[in-house]
Amino acid sequence: MRKQIIAGNWKMNGTLSETANLINSLKQTIKSDELTREVVLCPPFTSLILARELLKGTPFKLGAQNVHYETKGAFTGEVSAEMLKETGCDYVIIGHSERRTYFREDDALINKKVKHAINIGLRVILCVGETLEEREKGITRDVVKKQTTGSLENITETDLEHIVIAYEPVWAIGTGKTATTQQANEVHEYIRSIIAAAYSPAAAGQLVIQYGGSVKADNAKELLSMPDIDGALVGGASLKANDFTAIVMA
Repeated sequence: MRKQIIAGNWKMNGTLSETANLINSLKQTIKSDELTREVVLCPPFTSLILARELLKGTPFKLGAQNVHYETKGAFTGEVSAEMLKETGCDYVIIGHSERRTYFREDDALINKKVKHAINIGLRVILCVGETLEEREKGITRDVVKKQTTGSLENITETDLEHIVIAYEPVWAIGTGKTATTQQANEVHEYIRSIIAAAYSPAAAGQLVIQYGGSVKADNAKELLSMPDIDGALVGGASLKANDFTAIVMA
């Protein structure tokens, strides 16, 4: 059976003191001996080393929110996979809709990032999803297939074992809107069919596919009960210890 993964994407939130307060609260509210899911915390770059120290001795994993595709060089403001690995990161989020939208990251660039991160030993949370306009045009499947296949170009089946896909309908991120459980599961099922065709049914069956899009304490249980939803990529609710705990334990 696939183990569900709940990841908290803090986005551009969390000073050092706020990071310490939130992690310490989560260590109190999430009981390690009751965990049945893997939990990943993704604070800003500036908080990664502090988070690593605070998470020692816990089952929580550490993740970053972005990565460059080169090892080093004249890339002002960027952070390499080697740097993330050295800070203690286990995961990195790649291709988030905000990166695709605000920073014009396309599938080819995302593909380069995915390859490099895997080569350095990081697990990748690869994000795909359609906008409201694309859903209303009825091209959700076309968009998701293009993003999935483009981002995974020349990724081997062995490499795929180090990738988690997060389906995030862009129209449901930070808007308070959420895809119905049926809508979400249908796209997850479709992503799994894409992987089965490109790789193998076995690879598709093993692939963890998270849902991301206004996941909250009050809808997490229903979403996570669906057969093809293997966890959640949580945004705003991951900044509140009680809300994130409720999702993790749902």
